[in-house]
Amino acid sequence: MRVDVIIPTLRPGARFLSLLQRLEEQTCPVNRVIVMNTEEERAEDPWDDPDFFARHPKVVVKNLKPEEFDHGATRNEGVALSDADIFVCMTQDALPADRELIRRLADALCAEGRIAVAYARQLPEENSGRIERFTRQFNYPERSAVKGQADLARLGIKTYFCSNVCAAYRRDVFDRLGGFTSPTIFNEDMIFAAGAVKAGFKIAYAADARVVHSHNYTGRQQFSRNFDLGVSHAQYPKVFADVPPEGEGMRLVGRTAAYLLRTCPWLLPRLIWQSGAKWAGYRMGRRYDRLPLWLVKRCSSQKTYWK
Repeated sequence: MRVDVIIPTLRPGARFLSLLQRLEEQTCPVNRVIVMNTEEERAEDPWDDPDFFARHPKVVVKNLKPEEFDHGATRNEGVALSDADIFVCMTQDALPADRELIRRLADALCAEGRIAVAYARQLPEENSGRIERFTRQFNYPERSAVKGQADLARLGIKTYFCSNVCAAYRRDVFDRLGGFTSPTIFNEDMIFAAGAVKAGFKIAYAADARVVHSHNYTGRQQFSRNFDLGVSHAQYPKVFADVPPEGEGMRLVGRTAAYLLRTCPWLLPRLIWQSGAKWAGYRMGRRYDRLPLWLVKRCSSQKTYWK
């Protein structure tokens, strides 16, 4: 069973090289690492080093122009370059926590015949703030799970939750379901997962497959990311209409507030600010088609999407 890893990159640096090294040390060998790189003028990429491919012989690089990048289409292009039975989508800032990541993802994916995708647990960075650490624990708990149609009434939108920060896909099922939707501003992983669940497949959360990945976003960054999330939900109403996300968001805010009250109440104003930014961004994104294009571009974090 062969496993390829597909990584979209933009200005990859030292952390990306650490990611490559950790992939090369996996107990389940990676067949190829397919890098879909968005080129920028005057940017120095690791493969500009003449010895790069000698040191990393499993790496394949395809360069894209900035206007060619799309969250769904670019990953589909990477998949088309793979002939492996399983491919793993990762982001350039996700680091395997140990040498067992690929094996544990593959085991979770193959545990049942109807599992389409298995995604990894995300651990916070050492420098993560309290709110971000709690959010990671909320979204990526210690217990593994398998989710399907029978869980929609209980889990709601969390049934479709999946993250291409690190997720393994069965190639045969991926092709059967038509791959990632494109063009898409964001959320290609959850859109695929929703389609898989509706087609009778399941989503596995592999808590023992772990990557280090988190962000200390500002309120402005939270606004933009959630604006793009709102755009995605507005563009694919059939996917998300029966599982509105607001309830899950409020549950996260409530749990986080209770945690902060017990441990560090001085962070409550920050939580209120960040939560307000998320809510405002999401609500505006849901109504993006009523806004002037210049304002949409100002609000969005995906500037090249708005051609």
